[in-house]
Amino acid sequence: MESRLKRIENFIFNKMRESGLPALSLAVVKEGEIIYSRGFGQRDKASGKPATADTLYGIGSITKSFTALAVMQLQEKNKLQLTDPVADYLDFSIEPGGETITIEHLLAHTSGIPALAYAEAAILNSVGEDIASLPIGGTEDMLTFMQESDEWWECEPGERWFYLNEGYVLLGGIIARVSGKSYQDYIRENILDPLNMQRSYFSKEKVESDHDAAQPYLLKNGEAAAQSYLYGGITSDGGLISNARDMANYLKLYLARLAENKNEQNWQQEVISASSIQTMARPQVEYPHREIFASDLQQDNLKIFTDLDSPTSYYGLGLSIEEDFLGVRKIGHGGSVLVATAQLSLVPAEDLGIILLANGSGYPLSQLADYALATLMDKEPARLPAYRLEKELEELSGDYSGYQDNYQLKVTRQGNSLKLKNVNDSLGAETTLFPQQLSAPKKTFYTITAGKRLPVEFYNRDDETILLYGRYKLKKK
Repeated sequence: MESRLKRIENFIFNKMRESGLPALSLAVVKEGEIIYSRGFGQRDKASGKPATADTLYGIGSITKSFTALAVMQLQEKNKLQLTDPVADYLDFSIEPGGETITIEHLLAHTSGIPALAYAEAAILNSVGEDIASLPIGGTEDMLTFMQESDEWWECEPGERWFYLNEGYVLLGGIIARVSGKSYQDYIRENILDPLNMQRSYFSKEKVESDHDAAQPYLLKNGEAAAQSYLYGGITSDGGLISNARDMANYLKLYLARLAENKNEQNWQQEVISASSIQTMARPQVEYPHREIFASDLQQDNLKIFTDLDSPTSYYGLGLSIEEDFLGVRKIGHGGSVLVATAQLSLVPAEDLGIILLANGSGYPLSQLADYALATLMDKEPARLPAYRLEKELEELSGDYSGYQDNYQLKVTRQGNSLKLKNVNDSLGAETTLFPQQLSAPKKTFYTITAGKRLPVEFYNRDDETILLYGRYKLKKK
């Protein structure tokens, strides 16, 4: 286990260095216990204070799972039902296609209303982007904002997935209406306190008076600019601020219910039933995402999928579900408020879970979590298509030169594709190379030029990497 943890530490450290991420904290839960926790980097670049496993970060949309959990609690207490119309609790009159939007539709992001981007506008405004701010301070303001969306719906409720932050703001309002408490007070009294999450907050005062809070940063053009959280501007859809140790207790609850952990601790007993958690973790709707590549370790390559219509992941109620993560089911949720990111992932079959928190948007924490889970499960991370694709693209990146250096190109990885640029700007602009087949002996890509598809090939010969691009043949320097 120690060697696996060292491997994870090295991977995290390198990805933080590459992306400029200032700080990251994580905790790993196995069979009801925290088996590893640590902080990396500086939680505050100005003071140089190190991050710890107790450092506070915004968890973004992982907050939605708390909101969903609260709704399930209220259903268990017969205060509401998932099938109840939203209009039974709020002044809400939108009916896509004449059909009623229910609480369950909001939980599963199947209301039929595409994202209205209130949170995106608020976050961008807070970091100085030229976009108007929205005067939203609570549920009533959100209802007013959404009035003009009565013709914005795209389909009837239940038909397809449209991630809707606004819907989770409404759920926070329903929780407050039904419980007679503010959303924040309800979450504190019914989830945070019972799970001993004493250093998880919604308020600016609590966070700024805490002894170990990360400074949030906007990472842009290689610089990290200090920012602030949107206290009160984002609440039941993404406003909770927590730490890895507290979130480990939250992980324990889900693993105890989904992994049938027999060592369940007493403070978990009354929070929520196993059946409610299992309902949250049951697929409700397909994600629109589709895998492009499948990793084939026998052939040591990545093969392109031919069946692009097969779903690979789903959304439940406040949780994401991937049915085949290295042969087992993975459940979780990510979160981002741009100046802080988070990822919660758990594998019930292994009674294993991980939480990662960071004070910026750097290397995707979902991919860090996948790498860590694969390593802890003693599986080869190279079997993960995203990691394998990234590795292949990085190996092809570099400077390429044609005959007698008369023509030179620079190839760089950008996300899930390659960027190809002439060293001499006069010869043309940058172009994108999209992967098509990453298998021996040739790795093939394509780009679009003059409205036509142009193949691009890489292959190895005599320990040299060769690039065939249109009329040109080049060698990697």
